[in-house]
Amino acid sequence: MAKTSLVILESPGKAGTVKSYLGSRYKVVASVGHIRDLPKSTLGIDIEDHFTPKYINIRGKGDLIRDLKREAKAADRVYLATDPDREGEAISWHLAEALDLDPAKTKRVTFNEITKRAVQQGIKNPREIDMNLVNSQQARRILDRIVGYKLSPFLWKTVRSGLSAGRVQSVATRIIVDRENEIRAFVPEEYWTLDAALSDSDGRPVDARYLGIGEKKTDIRNKAEMDALLAQVEGKPFEVRTVRRGTRIKNPPAPFITSSLLQECASRLSFPSQRTMRVAQELYEGIDLGSEFGGTSGLITYMRTDSYRISEEAQESARAYIREAYGESYLPETARVFKASEDAQDAHEAIRPSHMEFVPEKIRKKLTPDQYKLYRLIWNRFLASQMAGSEQEIVQAELFCGEHHFRSSGYVIRFKGYLAAYEEEEEEGADSAEKRTVLPNLSEGQMLEVGSLAPEQHFTEPPPRYTEATLIKFFKEKGIGRPSTYTPILSTILDRGYVVRDGKSLKPTPLGETTNKLMVEYFSEIVDETFTAQMETELDDIANGGSTIESVLSGYYKRFEKDLEKADASVAPGTFREPVTETDILCDKCGAKMIIKTGRFGKFAACPNYPACRNTKPLKEDGTVNTEKTETRFETTDLTCELCGAPVVIRAGRFGRFYACENYPTCKFTKPVLQEIGIACPKCGKPLVQRRGRNRMLFFACSGYPECDFSSFDTPLGETCPRCGGMLFRKKGKPLIVCPKKGCGYQREIPKEEADAGNEGN
Repeated sequence: MAKTSLVILESPGKAGTVKSYLGSRYKVVASVGHIRDLPKSTLGIDIEDHFTPKYINIRGKGDLIRDLKREAKAADRVYLATDPDREGEAISWHLAEALDLDPAKTKRVTFNEITKRAVQQGIKNPREIDMNLVNSQQARRILDRIVGYKLSPFLWKTVRSGLSAGRVQSVATRIIVDRENEIRAFVPEEYWTLDAALSDSDGRPVDARYLGIGEKKTDIRNKAEMDALLAQVEGKPFEVRTVRRGTRIKNPPAPFITSSLLQECASRLSFPSQRTMRVAQELYEGIDLGSEFGGTSGLITYMRTDSYRISEEAQESARAYIREAYGESYLPETARVFKASEDAQDAHEAIRPSHMEFVPEKIRKKLTPDQYKLYRLIWNRFLASQMAGSEQEIVQAELFCGEHHFRSSGYVIRFKGYLAAYEEEEEEGADSAEKRTVLPNLSEGQMLEVGSLAPEQHFTEPPPRYTEATLIKFFKEKGIGRPSTYTPILSTILDRGYVVRDGKSLKPTPLGETTNKLMVEYFSEIVDETFTAQMETELDDIANGGSTIESVLSGYYKRFEKDLEKADASVAPGTFREPVTETDILCDKCGAKMIIKTGRFGKFAACPNYPACRNTKPLKEDGTVNTEKTETRFETTDLTCELCGAPVVIRAGRFGRFYACENYPTCKFTKPVLQEIGIACPKCGKPLVQRRGRNRMLFFACSGYPECDFSSFDTPLGETCPRCGGMLFRKKGKPLIVCPKKGCGYQREIPKEEADAGNEGN
């Protein structure tokens, strides 16, 4: 009998691709992420017994585990091929433990890219599970569980019930709150600039900016100083004192790593980090390119990396493409090598295309718009990183009008180099006096005439709020988090209401500021960015075999426990309560101004004298108070009752809002208010709505019922299937996105950071 091998991946989305590369002797299945985790109802960690975790099988995965056990028992060899990072290493270990795999026939394999060469090479070079990497992931999970499990009840008592605490999310919230406080404390200062429009004897323009008196830089602080300056230079000739000419070579940026990819996608494509990582996961796992391109293939290397390393094979492939597409002059003499930061794990290559023959424009029709935009960005950045530098001719002229010093500078691109493939955006704070322009041939001693002077008043501006891009850049610079954690951190602080988006900016909420105030006062170590970065280094030490879980966690836990005991004894309930938002509505029972509170079904107006006065009023769907109908507990509509003809109103009940006859309860007519979700029915095109069944379970149905009988417990996404063009759905209770169309079979796993954003492990 022929020997069979079982390959277990994380994601079902790439199972078909890997199977096509391995042949009939291999069976490829997916664990769909983790199959074991710490229990939700208890701490799940025996702190006294060396911080030993107590894992349980994840609820709902019993059938999958039984199936995997059966497949593993029937196979001659089992390859654990989960993602090539610490999380993937831990999932492989959990699989080996939960499935009771025979160590003699079980091996670990990794693929940095889902290509035929990489997959087959990975299978040929198996290894043992790296317990150092597993222990590093366990240490992070245990640490975050301890902080979340023990700190959350304290926040319920002191701030607001239902809050969830986290280690790195608290640091991220503090960074955003501190920036907001800087903005509030900022006092703008007035200053002026003066630009001179000059010309030479042939009438060619020269632009210059005022620097100061002599060689000393002079600030112009008000209009009086500007008027005095204008009086001294207006209508007078300018002399060219010195002219400096030179050439500079601007080298290309490095290929993308996770942090730079997230930053660039936020600024160039306006992609939130979750969207970027979701699309990158799709490109990594594989896209069906059709028979003309060899079927399904992964298009990029693994997207969670902090290494700039590039394989020699990839470098040679890029250089061959550059030579053919651009010419020999666009190639540097030797392949470029970029040095990673000292704290980089360097476990994988940089993010790059897997195949140089898959030029973005050639396969554009096979990609969704988001996939194409991201793939083209990664392609162009990688290509540029291996190209020659851009050659720029620079001219800087020092001009004087009497004792007043002006400067004219600019540059001309003589050879585009890497800019032919990847135009960089100007960085904030770049010298605005230097411009890309055609400069006249100035010479020392030459006299210039003044055409016009343009004084302009300015005020210093506060530091800008963080965006996702600038916050991730800050994380990278300070060593906070790692490539796999950037997106979960952002998702968590947004989902839990500590931070909101204001356009592209991140702004703390009153809840975030209140919680941060408590954390800074009583848990300063948790929210200290330097300490958090040091903890990342210690987790790296575990991964490298230099430390153990207990040695890293024991000292931290003792200090944390002491801080928690001190805070619990010092902080009275209500000391750090979330700020109250007062409304203009007067309580019609006691006359007090009502406040906004949050309950199970959203925001509502309540009397501040609770429990003495229990009066409440519903709010509109947009979260604002219904000031036009404050004396009633319902909203009017244009509908009439189907039973008695009286007007129909919207009331609020324990299960949400519903239509009711104005004469209710005398007239018993009621009907649920169906919430449209902004997605058209895939069957008839009418709006889809949320509904609840008899068991109160939420499902989605066509608003045209009963004429259209479409319904689904899975969540419609409004995205089109890249394989058949149908609508994609998120499977209920599973981290999967699927196409339900018969005969299609498309599915992909939801990235870990999106599926697990609600966990306390951030």
